[in-house]
Amino acid sequence: MSEHPPTTGRGLREARIDLGAVRSNIETLRALVAPALTMAVVKADAYGHGALGVARAAVEAGADWLGVADLEEALALRAAGIDAPMLAWLHAASTDFVPAVDAGVDLGISTLDQLDRAATAGATVQLKLNTGLSRNGFEPEDAPAAFARAVELGVRVRGIFSHLSNTSRADDDAQLALFEALLSQAADAGLAPELRHLAATEAAIRRPELRFDLVRTGIGMYGLPAADGVDAAALGLRPVMTLAGTVANVRRVDAGAGVSYGFTHRTQRPTTLALVPLGYADGVPRAASNRAEVLIAGTRQPVVGRIAMDQFLVDVGDSPVRVGDEVVLWGDSATGAPSVEEWAAWAGTINYEIVTRVGPRIPRIPVP
Repeated sequence: MSEHPPTTGRGLREARIDLGAVRSNIETLRALVAPALTMAVVKADAYGHGALGVARAAVEAGADWLGVADLEEALALRAAGIDAPMLAWLHAASTDFVPAVDAGVDLGISTLDQLDRAATAGATVQLKLNTGLSRNGFEPEDAPAAFARAVELGVRVRGIFSHLSNTSRADDDAQLALFEALLSQAADAGLAPELRHLAATEAAIRRPELRFDLVRTGIGMYGLPAADGVDAAALGLRPVMTLAGTVANVRRVDAGAGVSYGFTHRTQRPTTLALVPLGYADGVPRAASNRAEVLIAGTRQPVVGRIAMDQFLVDVGDSPVRVGDEVVLWGDSATGAPSVEEWAAWAGTINYEIVTRVGPRIPRIPVP
């Protein structure tokens, strides 16, 4: 039997969100990039961390702006009482821009049609330029016409921005040169935006010359590295999310026992299997089957067999694990827990996807 008491007061699964870490990370990033302003990016439910709580914590820590993908995300934050400056930059052809005006949300504009509709609504805009990422934004050859049209319409252009590919220094340099050339063309057309922004977390940390007037802090504010070779902990950034569950069943099995669907794992010796009630429906990547590890009772143990929709199994050997014990999938590696980056490596993906995929049936538990 286990010598430690079973966990009490916890459900089957939870994502603990350290809002103190959010505040600390924002303060650290603000100090690093000053005098540039900081936009805390809380799109996609704050990268899976819970948009409302994270947005409040970021603003409390001094974030100057909030960034969201679409207007629906922005209006949800406004309805909850968040009144910080906000930018939304992805729009459907049918999106009504009037609510953005009523809510005081800036619109990221990428096409002449969007610009015309924003002008009709009376919106404040920030013009997005495609400097090489080939996603949204005005093409370089179309940008002069967009600048002239904005002046003609009398639209308030608060900002001009673009996004780096983070491919290589040479690629970033090429994008920087194009961005600066387009800013010069905007000035020639009569535009004087107060916000010019190009850098997200990685460039903001590594290259001061790319910070301009504002940087967009995405993954960094969640305490996770933006790229290989970035040591988030060395920068003073702390992971925000701890994903945990509780052991739902413990089973002693003989050598040769099949484990989960397809028997992709068979036990090599008599052992104990602990059932954890999280699965790929919760965002636990199936690709990490037979590769991942979790923390149980202070010890890392291997995930064995296929991760299923709602559950997976852990081989705990002869460790005294019992029903109700906590299982930490990922969190702060300083506690001994696997990191988000380890899970990303086990699943063959990136840390962004690991946290963003955490499903809606997992409650986000704020930790002040």
